[in-house]
Amino acid sequence: MLDDLKDSKLMEQLEELKKQGMEKIRGTSLPEDLQLVRASLLGKKGEVTEILKSVGQAAPELRKVMGQAANEVKQILTAAVEERQAELLNSASSVEGEVDITLPGILPPLGGLHPITQMCYDLNDAFRSLNFEVFSEPEITSELYAFDNLNFAPEHPARESMDTYWLKGHDTGSGAERLCLRPHLTGASVRYLQKYGAPARFVYPGRVYRNETTDARHERAFFQYEALIVDRDYSFASGKVLVKTILDKVFGRDVDVRMRVGFFPFVEPGFEIDMRCLVCGGAGCKVCKHVGWIEVMPGGTPHPNVLKAAGLDPAVWSGFYINIGLDRLVMMRYGVDDVRLFHSADLRFLSQFK
Repeated sequence: MLDDLKDSKLMEQLEELKKQGMEKIRGTSLPEDLQLVRASLLGKKGEVTEILKSVGQAAPELRKVMGQAANEVKQILTAAVEERQAELLNSASSVEGEVDITLPGILPPLGGLHPITQMCYDLNDAFRSLNFEVFSEPEITSELYAFDNLNFAPEHPARESMDTYWLKGHDTGSGAERLCLRPHLTGASVRYLQKYGAPARFVYPGRVYRNETTDARHERAFFQYEALIVDRDYSFASGKVLVKTILDKVFGRDVDVRMRVGFFPFVEPGFEIDMRCLVCGGAGCKVCKHVGWIEVMPGGTPHPNVLKAAGLDPAVWSGFYINIGLDRLVMMRYGVDDVRLFHSADLRFLSQFK
C-alpha cells in the first residue's frame, strides 16, 4: 500500500512521521513521557490525526488510498506505543541483582492521633452513650460571654490583661464590644441555652488561652472539656454519679473521686472535684503537689444569674456543670508528669501514643 504512493507528497509526510514517531516512542524512559508522545502523535490534535483530516482535500481518486495509508501508519504507531508501555511497566517492577527475601521489610511511617485528641474522642463517646450532644463555639469570644453572663463581678481579676488575652483594637468598651481569646469554655453554655433552650444535655470541648506562667501543670494554651445538664429538679447526687461514671469509663477501671467545696462565680453551690493521682498512685509527686490528689474539674449547679442570662427561670430549671481539665486527664491516663510535653511537638514523645 505504501509502495503505491512513493511519489506522493502525503506519502513522504507519512513515511517521515512514522520514522520520527518510532524514534520518539523508543526514546521514552518514563510512562508519563510516553503519554505525551502518544498525545502528540495520535491525540485529537496529533500529527497523524491532522493528516487524516487533510485526506478529504485530496483528489477523489486518491482519497481512499491516502486514507488507508494514513490509517496504516496510525496502527503501526499505536502498536509501538502499547509495546513500549508494556516494556516500561515490566522494567519498573523488576529488581536488579539478587534479592534476599528473608530480610524484614521497611514499614511506611504511620501517623496517629495526638493523645489529647484521643482523650477528647473517648470522652465524646462516653458522653454520647449517655445521650449528650457535642457542641462547639468560636475561640474568639467577648467579655459578655466570657464574664458578664457567667456572674463574674465587674472588678474580678480574671478580666484583667494579666489573666486574659484581649484582642488589640477590640480591647476597649465593654460587653459584646470587647473581644478576647476565650479564657474558658463556660460561655458556650449560655450560647447553647440561648439558642436551643432547656432541657439540655451537652458537652463542648476546645482550646482555651490564659496569660499565666507555664510549669508542669499549667500552659498558656490548653484544652478543656465541659459538660452541662439543665433540667427540672436535677439532684447534685446525680451529678456526682455522672462524674464517677465518666472517669471509670474513660480510664477503664475504678477511679477514686472526692469533692471539696469551692467558689466559682458561675455555679452555686460549687465544688472542686479531684481524682486520686494516677502518676504516683496517691503517694505524692510534683504533679499532685505531693498530696496524692489532683484537681481535674470544678463543678456545681449553674448559678441563677447564669440561667437568667440564658433566658431560663432558675425557679424552674437547675442542673449540673463540670469543667474537665483535658490536659491533666491525659497526664493521669499515661502517667506523664509535665503537661508541657503534650504541646512540645517533639515526635520522640508523641510517637509513643500511636
